[in-house]
Amino acid sequence: MTGAVQGHWDRRFDRLAEALADELGTGEELGASIAVDIDGELVADLWGGCADRAKTIAWHENTIVNFWSCTKTLTALAALMLVDRGALDPFAPVASYWPEFAAHGKDRIEVRHLLSHTSGVSGWQMPFDSEQIYDWEGATAHLAGQAPWWEPGTASGYHAMNYGHLIGELVRRVAGVPLKDFVRDEIAGPLGADVQIGACEADEPRIAQMVAPPPRDRGLDRLDPDHPAVKTFAAFPPGAYGVAIAETAQWRQADIGGANGHGNARGLVRALRPIALGGAAEGVRLLSPATVDLIFTEQSHGTDLVLGVPLRFGIGFGLSSPDSVRAVPDGRVCWWGGWGGSLVVMDLDRRATFAYVMNKMGQGTTGTARSQRYARLIDAALQDARA
Repeated sequence: MTGAVQGHWDRRFDRLAEALADELGTGEELGASIAVDIDGELVADLWGGCADRAKTIAWHENTIVNFWSCTKTLTALAALMLVDRGALDPFAPVASYWPEFAAHGKDRIEVRHLLSHTSGVSGWQMPFDSEQIYDWEGATAHLAGQAPWWEPGTASGYHAMNYGHLIGELVRRVAGVPLKDFVRDEIAGPLGADVQIGACEADEPRIAQMVAPPPRDRGLDRLDPDHPAVKTFAAFPPGAYGVAIAETAQWRQADIGGANGHGNARGLVRALRPIALGGAAEGVRLLSPATVDLIFTEQSHGTDLVLGVPLRFGIGFGLSSPDSVRAVPDGRVCWWGGWGGSLVVMDLDRRATFAYVMNKMGQGTTGTARSQRYARLIDAALQDARA
């Protein structure tokens, strides 16, 4: 069961199918799905392996999984759609839509700073219990009431868990609906994309079980207690954030636009491919070409204060920087990855969109801590897409 690859793909992606089959066969992968769209055509849609830790349930065509920070791509797209409609100005102060956010020197933080992880508000100021993340009003009020941890706009500091709360509160105030509802009704529904923030109870039987990555030392204990990285993860110590939590009903029912998105590679490709295609797909226009261009307005390029690795951010997405993020090709490319290895890449030069999700997690996020198996699969897909 574990070595078989299902689905369909153009012959040019034979190398990708073989690589996935090998990774499944050796046990490097447990279960995974990969999809590639070029010029609006799904040229590769692969899946295989097992959806449970006991290896008794096959990963099927419609299996979905929590893809962690790839959720941020849906959150960013939602905000950019409101920008495109003229309802949200990326260069306006956040406080012009969310007045309470102006407290403690945050009055000059702009919407673009939230979207590019440069706001200085990369997490919840302690005291904050990780359980409070489920309380939308309390969690967003907490963010509004704290001070930035560095000068906004001067550097990126990954908004690991609060990205969806910050941007989702803007979506709620501007569009009048919760972020997860906006994604469902304005993105997933119109595009026929099997993605959602959280997971409906009816979908639970098809959610793949995850295997947590080996424990790793983040090195936070070697940093000053006031360092942004320490503060960002303070509310989510080991045991308070991980696979066991993500498989609870409370997590799946929540609106966590930074981390609890569920879907498969095909669903992510369908949701995000309008970016690679100039803003529209299947007759559904989400963005104008001008708003797509806005994504590539560089906001930061340097060592991220939270992740401690070189990153380059535009408005809403990471941008290609092959000198530091080798998993993402050079050119007019935007992307983001999730904890454990999931990845979405939009290559506008090739009008191509690639997504990969899996349930056996590796260290870090794809692009910031890249294992050999990710390298093999990603290189095969992206190089063949550019052939």
